[in-house]
Amino acid sequence: MLDLTYETPTPKVIQGAKHDWELVIGMEVHAQVASNAKLFSGASTAFGAEPNANVAFVDAAMPGMLPVINEFCVEQAVRTGLGLKAEINLTSAFDRKNYFYPDLPQGYQISQLYHPIVGEGEVLVEMGPGVARLVRIERIHLEQDAGKSIHDMDPAMSFVDLNRTGVALMEIVSRPDIRGPEEAAAYVAKLRQILRYLGTCDGNMQNGNLRADVNVSVCRPGAYERYQESQDFSHLGTRCEIKNMNSMRFIQQAIDFEARRQIRILEAGGTIDQETRLYDPDKGETRSMRSKEEAHDYRYFPCPDLLPLEIEQAWVDDIAAALPELPDAKKARFVTDYGMTDYDAAVLTADTESAAFFEAVATGRDGKQAANWVINELFGRLKKDDREITDSPITAAQLGTILDLIAKGDINGKIAKDLFEIAYTEGGDPAEIVEARGMKQVTDTGAIEAAVDQVIAANPDQVEKAKANPKLAGWFVGQVMKATGGKANPKAVNDLVTAKLGL
Repeated sequence: MLDLTYETPTPKVIQGAKHDWELVIGMEVHAQVASNAKLFSGASTAFGAEPNANVAFVDAAMPGMLPVINEFCVEQAVRTGLGLKAEINLTSAFDRKNYFYPDLPQGYQISQLYHPIVGEGEVLVEMGPGVARLVRIERIHLEQDAGKSIHDMDPAMSFVDLNRTGVALMEIVSRPDIRGPEEAAAYVAKLRQILRYLGTCDGNMQNGNLRADVNVSVCRPGAYERYQESQDFSHLGTRCEIKNMNSMRFIQQAIDFEARRQIRILEAGGTIDQETRLYDPDKGETRSMRSKEEAHDYRYFPCPDLLPLEIEQAWVDDIAAALPELPDAKKARFVTDYGMTDYDAAVLTADTESAAFFEAVATGRDGKQAANWVINELFGRLKKDDREITDSPITAAQLGTILDLIAKGDINGKIAKDLFEIAYTEGGDPAEIVEARGMKQVTDTGAIEAAVDQVIAANPDQVEKAKANPKLAGWFVGQVMKATGGKANPKAVNDLVTAKLGL
């Protein structure tokens, strides 16, 4: 549910030579459906196979081959729509989008234009504490991917790999609600997070499983508000589409360059041509690809090989009942149940694996302490070693045992960090390590008192300084801890030092 206490971010304003300008951005995100088989054939979707190894007859457009809908892909699209709080259309239909590319054997793409499977939804994109943008989803439709043309293997020939041909895509189309490069990247990141939680797309941008087409236009301040009132897109200026973006950083760079390019043209008295552009990360600029097509350019018409897709509300309800806890709900629960900050909850719910690891550590223990150890000690070490949480050398059970040893008073914070390092690098049961290596903290007040007396007796000058400035008592605590090899109970040491010094 939308938290109405959130503040809307200020639109990005770019100062031109003559005027101030505001950015308006809409996005079309192509998410590969997490499915072992393609949308209309049983061919594998496994990444990294030999070229043209995962191609069925229908993918290669062999004569007489007809598409057969993959029910699981439909289910994944419905699950995605429900996760984005969108309307599910019980009746949808497929269309043919006609265009020629060497890597599109049929000469058309089977897609959905007029009757998509998912209608309007929303994504709440957090831009900082208490600051968020609500991005409206216009539609989600299913379509098949094209193959891949390869131009760098031979100086005189191009090659075609049809492994991706027919792979199921969900095209998630937003309204022009995004107002800056950072928001655009944050929107894609939030969408990716939700899809991963749902299990409907793995979000691997490096493999091309999540790609974004970014529509950018610029307008004078106040024009966006007029668009909201009238829904007249002419207020927003002519948009240009930047195709196939697969990096958050490149998305931001491309938007910034494209906006400034359009501003220069407009302020020089020119007009913006509606076109499709590509981003060159090496040059840091966009370049023209082709004029922007409209629907009539593709000669859309209903696909004669596929009947309208009709699904039952009861089936949709069953999918909704089985949805996992999504990021916003999990984050809110972590804050409430474990008493942590919004920031810590955001870090721990960034992906399902991190959230599950944390909960395994925190269950039955102090939530704040568990969050501190997972975020600062574990995540910090994993980042240093360039590891993922799924590849953590230390398990949730091991880390939980370390926290139990702290709670029982068997070890203190310093020993715990040493113990964590041993368990991380060598493995083993932390409790057994403590026993075997004599790592238990000293709780015998007599032994601690003797150490305190020794340090005080050896440093009379420091005693006088501490009596004049009680804050210096910490020096004695540090010396006692050092003398006991870090095994003394810090609280007992602090209490005895304070008492002995008469502070």
